[in-house]
Amino acid sequence: MSLFNVYPVNPITITKAAGSRVWDDKGQEYLDMYGGHAVISIGHTQPHWVKRIEDQLHAIAFYSNSVVMPIQEELATALNEISGKKDFQLFLCNSGAEANENALKLASFHTGRKKIIAFKKSFHGRTSLAVAATDNPNIVAPVNETDHIIFLPFNDIPALQACFAEQGSTIAAVIIEGIQGVAGIYEASEAFLKAIRKCCDDYCAVYIADSVQCGYGRSGKFFAHDFAGVNADIYAMAKGMGNGFPIGGILIAPHIQAKFGMLGTTFGGNPLACAAALAVIEVMQKDHLIKAAEEKGKYLINALKNTKGVKVVRGRGLMIGFEMESGLEDVRKVLLNDFKIYFASLHQLGSIFLIFSIIYLFYQVSVLQK
Repeated sequence: MSLFNVYPVNPITITKAAGSRVWDDKGQEYLDMYGGHAVISIGHTQPHWVKRIEDQLHAIAFYSNSVVMPIQEELATALNEISGKKDFQLFLCNSGAEANENALKLASFHTGRKKIIAFKKSFHGRTSLAVAATDNPNIVAPVNETDHIIFLPFNDIPALQACFAEQGSTIAAVIIEGIQGVAGIYEASEAFLKAIRKCCDDYCAVYIADSVQCGYGRSGKFFAHDFAGVNADIYAMAKGMGNGFPIGGILIAPHIQAKFGMLGTTFGGNPLACAAALAVIEVMQKDHLIKAAEEKGKYLINALKNTKGVKVVRGRGLMIGFEMESGLEDVRKVLLNDFKIYFASLHQLGSIFLIFSIIYLFYQVSVLQK
């Protein structure tokens, strides 16, 4: 049996990982600036994370959500503390797509409405409603197509206000990434996020902050949306939440009420996933990783802006995008093949840790390609 060939892959087989380094089956070492697509938030095989999972595995690996699980409550408390969303509620699932799917469904339940505002170049996942709210027709199957989604220009306040003025009574939610990742690291302006909050308040709609990729401290705040100084009604999380162990979730404002059967999941919030997520938060707090992301991100952004061959730099913290000048488009391949540094793409850095030598190596590559 062959694999269903839907992923373009690099011809590398990773067999070992530790911290910010990975090794292939030939023993070649790489500096990992990809983090498994923004997933590895505290380093590969981090010892405390490994022990947390091992200890939980010896106790109980899985049971359904039909019984009390204190470890879920422990995770909810830890998330409330690190995120600053003290009175929010937690629903656990398995992935970012599921988080956004449940957020959108919950908004519709809460408002009794069907319309969703999303934005150009957005990416919210591959489940039915999440992919319908993703601005990429290549991944939207005919069965996912719906007229319930309104796509507006990103960071366009007049367009947002006009849409609400015309259709506000039908709009259930606005969903937005604090920093658009797949689009190429485009940040939602603080003014735009504040305008979303006001429109949602004025028309009784739900503000959904998709923090699947831009959350978990990557931007220098726990949620990138928090730079605007306003709260969303629902925050969607995943990726860095489990450091590679599948887990996702939504933080839900207290005014949104739960009902039995409204949402559900078989594997979501299982003990192993919760143990992994707790380990991530504990390491982030102990090692002050959110502050580190902010400080090292400022250093890296400034250094990139002053690096020969770099045309544009975008982002916050360690969620950074950069574009190269003409003739340097192959820099990622050069970094991978010649310097053994692994990137997600030309414009994406996905780690909460940083190796400063990247600046020097990046400059050397740009000189070589000239």
